This record gives sequence, C-alpha cells and structure tokens, in this order.
Amino acid sequence: MGTVRHILQKKGNSVFAVAPTSTVYSALELMVERDVGSLLVTEDGRFAGIFTERDYARKVILKGKSSRETLIRDIMSEHPVTVTQDTTVEACMSLMTRRYIRHLPVVEEDRLVGLVSIGDIVKYIIEEQKFIIENLEHYITGH
Repeated sequence: MGTVRHILQKKGNSVFAVAPTSTVYSALELMVERDVGSLLVTEDGRFAGIFTERDYARKVILKGKSSRETLIRDIMSEHPVTVTQDTTVEACMSLMTRRYIRHLPVVEEDRLVGLVSIGDIVKYIIEEQKFIIENLEHYITGH
C-alpha cells in the first residue's frame, strides 16, 4: 500500500490557507473560487488549524451567526488530526473512518507540507487497483 508521499507526488503540495483573523465569508469565497471543501489556517507561517464546510454548517449556520462578522479563529478546528508523508494510505482511510473526517493536513517537523482529502485517498486506491489488475491481465495472457 502506498503512502501520503505518493499521493502528494502526483497531486502536489499546494494548499489553500487563510488567517485566523479572516472572516468566514471571505474564507467561503475562497473555497468556492478554488472548489475545495476545506482551508488550512495559518498564522505567522505556522499551521494553526483547519476550517471545513462542516465547521461552517455546525458552528455558524446552526448557531445563527453571521458569516460576514464571524472570524475563522472562532470556529476553526484548532487541533485537527494530522499525518506525515510516511503515513500509509490504509492508515489514512482508517483515521478518516474512525474520526469521521474528510481532510488530513500533512505535517513534517511542525511544518505544513500538504493536505490529503478522502477524494485523494479514493483516487489513489482506484489507480493502484487498476494497475494491479492490468499487470495480472498481462501476466495471465502472457502479453
């Protein structure tokens, strides 16, 4: 089974981030613009947390708060589950399933190096299975 490093090599390490002082509204605009379901929160170059669509739904909408007035720092998840580049895809799947999360920030020595989503994990597994099937077909047919 592959590792997060394999996913990031294909996907890239770019992440979209906001400051804790950003408004929820401006973060949502960025999420729509970039077509992503989460943003990492950074402060002074350090990883501070994550803001997700789930945070918005549960901590803004359902509590009757205003997106234009609420700051990211007030609703972000401050201590999200993180992984390293050496974490296996299988371990990521297990974490995501057990913790009911869809995004895993990738951290190495307190430095943010990427983000993997459930979609990235599924895509990797499908590609890996396709590769295995093709190799088995070639082996069986002798081509």
